[in-house]
Amino acid sequence: MIHPTADVSPLAKIGNNARIWHQAQIREGAEIGDNCILAKNVYVDKNVKIGSNCKIQNNCSIYHGVTLENGVFIGPHCVFTNDKNPRAINPDGSLKKDQDWEESYTLVQEGASLGAKVVVLPGITIGRFAMVGAGSVVTKDVPDFGLVYGTPVQLKGFVCTCGRKLDEGKKAGEYCFNCANIYNA
Repeated sequence: MIHPTADVSPLAKIGNNARIWHQAQIREGAEIGDNCILAKNVYVDKNVKIGSNCKIQNNCSIYHGVTLENGVFIGPHCVFTNDKNPRAINPDGSLKKDQDWEESYTLVQEGASLGAKVVVLPGITIGRFAMVGAGSVVTKDVPDFGLVYGTPVQLKGFVCTCGRKLDEGKKAGEYCFNCANIYNA
């Protein structure tokens, strides 16, 4: 379902059962997987890749160079940046054009979860089922199942695939008493 107020490029690929809410914008070359939910005012830039079963909440901006694998959760007001040295103009004062940008690539792996108002700097990999706390600024890679938060983020422990923090000293691949799941790191 695509809301009538959404602006979806005819050159974007939208998967089966994807739901795109009002005032969202999906640019050319973007790929949205099956069963995704893109909420109000979500911006998906050109050539962004979003896997299946992702949920992206209100007012997120996902700029080109970003890939979200299957099952990723993006909380409201998150921003993915795409240039380590953004500028409006060149040294000579001329307005920058597409070819003047140094695009970096960002990968958010399967099942990762980002809380509200997270900012992700370019060139980052966020690992499988990692959890990034609300309001954080991600300036470096996050390990699989890592629990990170802060400005900049710091590793504070590990979580299970169910999202619960593992007991102190436990790490990815160890038994989770919350869901009785044993997972592979």
